[in-house]
Amino acid sequence: MAITDWPADERPREKLLLKGATSLSDAELLAIFLRTGLPGCSAVDLARELLSGFGGLRALLQAEKNTFCRHRGLGTAKFAQLQAVLEMSRRHQKEILFKESALTSPDHTRAYLQIHLRDKCAECFCCLFLDNRHQPLAFEELFQGTIDGAAVYPREVVRRALAHNAAAIVFAHNHPSGIAEPSEADVRITRRLVDALALVDVRVLDHMVVGDGVTVSLAERGLM
Repeated sequence: MAITDWPADERPREKLLLKGATSLSDAELLAIFLRTGLPGCSAVDLARELLSGFGGLRALLQAEKNTFCRHRGLGTAKFAQLQAVLEMSRRHQKEILFKESALTSPDHTRAYLQIHLRDKCAECFCCLFLDNRHQPLAFEELFQGTIDGAAVYPREVVRRALAHNAAAIVFAHNHPSGIAEPSEADVRITRRLVDALALVDVRVLDHMVVGDGVTVSLAERGLM
């Protein structure tokens, strides 16, 4: 049966407009994105098939182009459309972050870091540069490494802090393993950076480690 033949309050689009996006299942949300199904297969049926084939919504969203386009009902146009949606989400979170103080809105900071770093396959070290009122000035990804770690150079961090005329910094990096527990190496490099930046009067407010749905603060752990 085509979705247009369903009761109005069961159609994904109408259900979203009536009850809100949170009322929809993963398959229903994906069906709205797909817009149409295939002959003999509604958009919801196709969405369920794709979710099963990929192993869930997150795996579908993370899929590389070739993997994504191999599945029926998908292609380069859908891949481009999905990447645009994901990038809009990242930019939306960044706009929220840059309108708030990093200290008074830690949840916004964590949300942005999760979206930016959670799904990266290699470890990335980033800096959120702040002014003397702790308003964000810039967010930069400074170092990239293998899945085992990233080489972080204090001199380069100091150089970028001075370039932004930053008064304070929040560090962040991801653990591709998904486990956000800080390592001894994380603590050591944080303390080296604190010492280096103290020489130019820049405060380190925190270092956040991003895992799979969890972000751990070294400051909250008393590790700085």
